[in-house]
Amino acid sequence: MKRAKPQEAPKGVQGADVGVINHVKFTRLLLCFLTFLANFLVQTASAATLPEERTDVLFHSYDGGGIEITGPSVLVRKNIKEKVSVYGNYYVDQITSASIDVITSGASEYEEERTEYSVGAEYLYDKSTISLSTTQSSENDYEASTVSFDLSQEFFGDMTTFSLGFSQGEDVVRKTGDPEFERDATHRRYRVSLNQILSPKWMMGISLEAVSDAGFLNNPYRSIRHFNGDGSNAVMKPERYPETRNSDAAAVRTIYRLPYRASIRGEVRTFSDNWGIKASNAELRYLHAYENDWTFQANIRTYSQTQADFYSDIFSYNDSEQEFVARDKEMSEFDSMTFGLGVYYDVPKKWLSFIDKTTISFQFDHMQFDYKNFRDASQSMGDSAEFRPGEEPLYELKANVIRFYVSVYY
Repeated sequence: MKRAKPQEAPKGVQGADVGVINHVKFTRLLLCFLTFLANFLVQTASAATLPEERTDVLFHSYDGGGIEITGPSVLVRKNIKEKVSVYGNYYVDQITSASIDVITSGASEYEEERTEYSVGAEYLYDKSTISLSTTQSSENDYEASTVSFDLSQEFFGDMTTFSLGFSQGEDVVRKTGDPEFERDATHRRYRVSLNQILSPKWMMGISLEAVSDAGFLNNPYRSIRHFNGDGSNAVMKPERYPETRNSDAAAVRTIYRLPYRASIRGEVRTFSDNWGIKASNAELRYLHAYENDWTFQANIRTYSQTQADFYSDIFSYNDSEQEFVARDKEMSEFDSMTFGLGVYYDVPKKWLSFIDKTTISFQFDHMQFDYKNFRDASQSMGDSAEFRPGEEPLYELKANVIRFYVSVYY
């Protein structure tokens, strides 16, 4: 992995991306979320049953903001005596990064690989499902492990499903070039949801989630910028975050089946935390079946959030001395818009008679991020800079996400 040579503190960075634990992690989570959501939305609601036996082979790609993430994923699921379902998942991120944070830090582009392993099991007893899983991921300076437990129960003739769950993650954060640096972080998630079939064509659900984070929650490579005491040139200084964070989220989702082999699916979600961030998003998806083998999807998603209380694009000298300071663009005020298209094809069984079903899926999303108070600091760097620090244009980011996968059911 290519790294910048250690410079005068606090300019030491991980590769070139001082946002790798925030922006890249955010991107990974988004990729996982989009893949999960697409699989969920294509399926229809059903009574308590074990998931189908299947093997998925996925290729994912993210390209935007100077960051490229590609890699494969393989999922294998097997059922045992119609009571237990076990699965294993292998996921890889191959990252090349030269983001805006890299450019402004003066570091060089870097490359690295992150691997993730997940195993889990689900036990079906009457109308109850108990799930247990664990996930381990590693890269050269960050390790994470998570254990999750979920329980769901169906009521009222399988028309109502109540679920609750808990996850705990333990992370170890290190810093390249500093063998003495090692910090821990703990993440706990509590979730509950209720899904109701309102009619043969309409289903609605509500979910609540509370998250408690503690420990080292910022990036050891990231810096803020602030003016000198005389108000002249901007200089750099390490970020300082609180060691605790509590957040709450609520979401409402609905699916309505249209009469001509189509469905509309929507979601509205809100989020708030004790760092001062308030966010909301809304998503609408339309799926349409064509003939017997094809399904087409179109979706649009909007997201907006306010900034953290201790965020600033550039601090005054006095403000830079306050207890907590941040310049992570994911802590700033911004909006985003996502447009997506998907195509799903069920391979005729006569072609592959030894398996139950094969599905080929392709999904493409175009994302646009508009930052309201995070500026492109690269425009004020160097002798030929056209702008003064704090007066640069606001930063914008566009990215494309591609997911292509084959699912084999047996």
